Amino acid sequence: MKRLLLLCWLLSLFSYAVAKDVAGVRLDETIQRGEDGVTLELNGAGVREKFFFDIYVAALYLQQKSNQQSVILQNEAAARVEMRMLYSKVEQEKFVEGWNEGFRANLDEQRFKQLEDRLNQFNGWFETLHEGEVIELDYFPDKGTRVKIKGVEKGVIPGADFFQALLSVWLGDKPVTKSLKKGLLGL
Repeated sequence: MKRLLLLCWLLSLFSYAVAKDVAGVRLDETIQRGEDGVTLELNGAGVREKFFFDIYVAALYLQQKSNQQSVILQNEAAARVEMRMLYSKVEQEKFVEGWNEGFRANLDEQRFKQLEDRLNQFNGWFETLHEGEVIELDYFPDKGTRVKIKGVEKGVIPGADFFQALLSVWLGDKPVTKSLKKGLLGL
């Protein structure tokens, strides 16, 4: 009986440590950021599809999991969105077009205008990406949204409002795709 309990306990530890697999991409269940020591949990993940093509896997990491859109979009705690490219080549122009469309679709005109200069700066950091390359969008409450592309830090966009608007691209009322929104919410 003791061996059986020990085996069950060990299996539960193993299942907790195992990474989640989405479209062949392994995602850690938890990550710890070296910069601030914050531990983030995988809230959910999914695939961005367009015209039957898999474009990227997106993963949302939060300090506290939630499946409620409004809670996540209003949260000002540390977070990360990680995007791993699946498609062979995504042009820089496609990223800019996608960010602009996502912000416009989910923000009213006044809020868009407040963020427009920061969105233009954000867009300026993007480049053409290829399969396997990674974008990390980390929110630091005291700093803003740090953008890393292919492991290279591009800069930081200040303000919780920017990160919340960025999240609305995936989690807003008009998300880039409903299936990806559902995945990121962990549903």
